[in-house]
Amino acid sequence: MAKMKPAERDAAMAAFKAGETQMLVATTVIEVGVDVPEATIMVVEHAERFGLAQLHQLRGRVGRGPGKSSCILVWHEPLGETAKARLKTMRDTDDGFVIAEEDLRLRGPGEMLGKRQSGLEEFRMADPSAIPISWPWRMTMPAWSWRAIPNSSHPAARRCGCFLYLFGRDEAVRYLRTG
Repeated sequence: MAKMKPAERDAAMAAFKAGETQMLVATTVIEVGVDVPEATIMVVEHAERFGLAQLHQLRGRVGRGPGKSSCILVWHEPLGETAKARLKTMRDTDDGFVIAEEDLRLRGPGEMLGKRQSGLEEFRMADPSAIPISWPWRMTMPAWSWRAIPNSSHPAARRCGCFLYLFGRDEAVRYLRTG
């Protein structure tokens, strides 16, 4: 199937929003910027291929109006253990916080101070899930430069240095001093 031209896609979306089209078949482009309160049913084909965050976003496209809504997740065998856990989570809750926690448990935190967005962190002593996500960096860090961390006696600098050590990133601080 050929890709729709942007003008055709925009016209199809406008017709759906206006109620002129009763059904819209789309790729996950539907996830972004679509607000049709009258939309009450969504079917997600191959739901086992999507992550929890994306499934939650897709499900959020329906049920914005007063009508009763449903999101039907269609999946195909064979299902791995992770896919089963994701689909079970989507069936059991619509609480975004619960979904985010389960996503973290299933995918792993990735690197807190690196590039990997999933997988297990190779940390030295601490469990990253024990550190609150809202750790108050900005409130505890004074207005001084990162270059001062290695030589500072400020309590926030010591906490930051400890955090960097626990996650194996303390070696990088010396490069910050070079500008």
